[in-house]
Amino acid sequence: MTFSIGIVGAGQFSGQFARLFRAHPGVRDVYVTDLLPERAERLAATEGLAGTFPGYEAMLESRAVDAVAIFTQRWTHGPLVLQGLAAGKHVYSAVPMAISAREIADIIDAVRATGLTYMMGETSQYHPATVHARNKIAEGAFGRLFYAEGDYVHDMDLGFYDAYRYSGGTDWKATASYPPLLYPTHSVGGVLGAWRTHAVGVSAIGVVDERGDGVFDRSVSRFDNDVSNATALFEVAGGGSFRTNEFRRVGYPSHIRESRFRFFGTEASMEQLATVALWQDKTGVADISELLEPKPTTSPDDPSLQHIAPELRAAFTSGSAPVHDRARLPRAYDRMHNGHEGSHHFLADDFVTAVNSRTLPSVNAWVAARYTLPGIVAHDSARQGGARLEIPDFGDAPGP
Repeated sequence: MTFSIGIVGAGQFSGQFARLFRAHPGVRDVYVTDLLPERAERLAATEGLAGTFPGYEAMLESRAVDAVAIFTQRWTHGPLVLQGLAAGKHVYSAVPMAISAREIADIIDAVRATGLTYMMGETSQYHPATVHARNKIAEGAFGRLFYAEGDYVHDMDLGFYDAYRYSGGTDWKATASYPPLLYPTHSVGGVLGAWRTHAVGVSAIGVVDERGDGVFDRSVSRFDNDVSNATALFEVAGGGSFRTNEFRRVGYPSHIRESRFRFFGTEASMEQLATVALWQDKTGVADISELLEPKPTTSPDDPSLQHIAPELRAAFTSGSAPVHDRARLPRAYDRMHNGHEGSHHFLADDFVTAVNSRTLPSVNAWVAARYTLPGIVAHDSARQGGARLEIPDFGDAPGP
């Protein structure tokens, strides 16, 4: 069984997935649309896609397209997902799922009502540290897990200015002020992708930006946001807590590793930094850095990456880490670009497999809600000076 898919948004990120979907034996044809038609035409020509559509509505109206993959601006995902589901299309969405609890609830209702496949492409689901922690939790190696940390530390100077200029046009500063806690899934998802629980409460603190360059300026920001760094402490169901950092002004080499994680249990712990990862128990310390280190498969100077800021290219060139089990992946992927610490191949395969087998993908609507909503509530907490707020939960995905 195969299906066709339409790429929505021909920006810096979507080309990687257009290539992976096109190579997957479960996909028949790949199309693309973009608000700037020349970008769609360029991507279609570069990747040998089946064709372009003049707009999203035209794509949704077409019987030639069975599913859509949304790679648009962060705050547009919720409405576009709902449009896609209403049109009878399966939906893959880049992160975040949405930017409000209402949008999240509406997506879950639509998935339940239509029976269509929805998946959020959270890269941290297959971050090597998350994969290793998930395996160790399943083995019981941590004992009782009671605390974890997830950081997404990416300085604006390291590629983000160029990325926002590329996607935002002349009004790019208004959108470059996107609130850090409304983009929470790389940090939250990396923790909860291993620890099978969910957040029930949060207290968060935001740090007002002081650069003074018109980014994170409330008078300029379309989000009324002046916070560039934020920290949130979450309570989880069943007892325990985790802390996340979302930093956009930070002296840290995010081009080496932008997401990193720590897990602490009663019998063992695991800690990851930029260039080292450790497994620790009551007897000693083991260096597990090699186990978690993806090996690049593509040079950062590859011509296909010339439109991407040099500081961002590592996210598009990583291979797989030894901890990744590639046995289930299409063999065509063995020779292809990977990215975000080896996650892209697994995410593309998750979605294709879910659509063709009519099974729930790893980051289905209910999981995506648990990765996204904590940050939305944390943003409200930071706005209220760190007030502790409860986090609603939509429950587990329904059984088969």
